[in-house]
Amino acid sequence: MKKLFRVLTLALLSFGVMFGAEKSFSHPSSPEAIKARGVLRVAVFGDKPPFGYIDAKGKNVGYDIYFVKRLAKELLGDENKVEYTIVEPATRVDILESGRTDIVFANFTVTDERKKRVDFANPYFKTAIGVVSHEKDYITDLKQLKGKKLIVIRGTTADVYFTKNHPEISLIKYDQISDAFQALRDGRGAALTQDNTLVLAWALENKGYKVGIGSLGGVDPIAPAVQKGNKELKDWINKTFEQLGKEKFALKAFNETLKPYYGDFVKPEDLIVEGGKF
Repeated sequence: MKKLFRVLTLALLSFGVMFGAEKSFSHPSSPEAIKARGVLRVAVFGDKPPFGYIDAKGKNVGYDIYFVKRLAKELLGDENKVEYTIVEPATRVDILESGRTDIVFANFTVTDERKKRVDFANPYFKTAIGVVSHEKDYITDLKQLKGKKLIVIRGTTADVYFTKNHPEISLIKYDQISDAFQALRDGRGAALTQDNTLVLAWALENKGYKVGIGSLGGVDPIAPAVQKGNKELKDWINKTFEQLGKEKFALKAFNETLKPYYGDFVKPEDLIVEGGKF
């Protein structure tokens, strides 16, 4: 009787292992796990036009979202099977590490420091740091900021750059992008620094403001980020980007979402990265 019990127990355990093997995945956010869940969870910006923002109809739109929807279509067969989480620049890494999202697709500049905590897929965009100011106090050189205040968004590349390289410049830090630009309008700082693509788009829409410094710190890649060690999802994104490059998808995204903002002021080849090749 005891022998029969042991045999049945082993059989049940073996069945459980086999059944579990069919349902378990090496990473909870692997492509297969996302397919089983039926929705792609993505962290995006909600107030950073033209890259990621909420439009008048309450929909997520922008250059980043254009890519997100295509990834959902490729993986799940429906571009609307996306669960969006709105993030601020300083919370992008934390929300990814928490497991609440599969991908951070929020204009995320690749840096060595961030690589310690997340894994970046191949880039889809490139940028540098820019400085925007009012034409009445037009800033064209960092020396002009001596004795003045510079507005930055906490956790951004610009924040890190100025904190490290220009401790002589007084910084005012904001968590939300919209609050930072409002501070510039209110005169709480002489200028604002952020990705040159963002400040240029904002200046084109706000009369009286100009980008006097267009490129600081070199050209940097912008890429989606996944949890550290999630090789399956990272590899899938890279492979998908490579396929999309063959149809010039980044150029399509530029024409649909960025060109209406930049017009002829910016050439697409100066910003986009096609096929993940930086």
